[in-house]
Amino acid sequence: MRTSSPQAIGHSPADSAPDSCEALRERLAAEPGSPSQRAWRRLNLVYLVFVFLPLVWARGEMLLALGATLLAVALFLPVYWKGYELEGRAAWGAALAMAALGFALTPWNPGGNTFLVYAFASLGFSQPWRAAVGGALLLMLLYAGWLLALGLPIPFAIGPVIIGGAVLVGAILGRREMQRNERLRLTQAEVERLARVAERERIARDLHDLLGHTLSVVAMKSELARKLAERDGSAAAAHIGEVEQVAREALKQVREAVSGMRSAQLAVELVNARLAALAVGLEFEARVDPLPPLDAAQENALAMALREAVTNVLRHAEASRIEVELAREGRELRLCVQDDGRGCRGAPGNGLSGMRERAGALGGQVLLEVPPGTGRGTRLCFVLPVDGRRAGEGARA
Repeated sequence: MRTSSPQAIGHSPADSAPDSCEALRERLAAEPGSPSQRAWRRLNLVYLVFVFLPLVWARGEMLLALGATLLAVALFLPVYWKGYELEGRAAWGAALAMAALGFALTPWNPGGNTFLVYAFASLGFSQPWRAAVGGALLLMLLYAGWLLALGLPIPFAIGPVIIGGAVLVGAILGRREMQRNERLRLTQAEVERLARVAERERIARDLHDLLGHTLSVVAMKSELARKLAERDGSAAAAHIGEVEQVAREALKQVREAVSGMRSAQLAVELVNARLAALAVGLEFEARVDPLPPLDAAQENALAMALREAVTNVLRHAEASRIEVELAREGRELRLCVQDDGRGCRGAPGNGLSGMRERAGALGGQVLLEVPPGTGRGTRLCFVLPVDGRRAGEGARA
């Protein structure tokens, strides 16, 4: 089953454009697993000890049984590792190859039935659940018949039935979870793509409404001033003055529009934060109280603080849950982001420093609470005054 490590974090359209859905699909196809999934694959190899365990009680041709076991394991490892990258018929082939190794080793070492458990896991991860269950039942029946043909006790099949059944169910559920995460990542990429398209269309409309009429007036006044320049200099100068005034007003409007485009919206950042958390399997809870009217600088500072705090949790905290709370307490507005990760380590980075600069410019502050020890999470609060002071007054306070 192909998966990818989730790295996409929600940003506003003014930031660097994130991957499109097509690019994300290509990345999912190109990367056969995240680092954590590859680590689990290595950890699962520990169960190969059950292949060697029956050799402890082996009698007679011990060296022959050990040699056959080592050969089977050597053939199994590349098939096992490659099997996670395969789908469809190729994945069926990998699972059947693992099972065949178990069949072949069983006459020399009953621990060969362990390879059937790995085959069940491969089927669960790579096939639809009906096909996986049907394939596992067929392999189990064939193995029982093989034991009868070899004259070995049928109880040798009990272990693969119980353990293999549990592994098969876990693999099917794990495959569904990975597919759900992939759909969430694709959904997030699609939402961001649509947001960028809508933002471009809005910018185009705003620029047309803002500059279309103004530039028409400038062009008309300039043409009129050119015609009057030789006959009536004073009238031409008056028109040129009007052109200058119109141009300055247009410049002011453009600057105001660009400032609005660059500011982040708090509601958008909350949605992006939820999508980013769900995409990597984190629980996300947000509690937002009714807020007082915010000016553009305050909303932009809160949105950027939320983005930075959630990004830090996703990248560094190794958490399983994020809680966001935005509430007014007296004359203060508090945005708090709490995680249950490993806690803050090392010196504060540029993100936290920038957050403190934005808060200070508006008369606010950043509070960082890290309980002693590890694994107890971090709580970051971005505090702004909402008593009507302007940014400059708050900075001087």
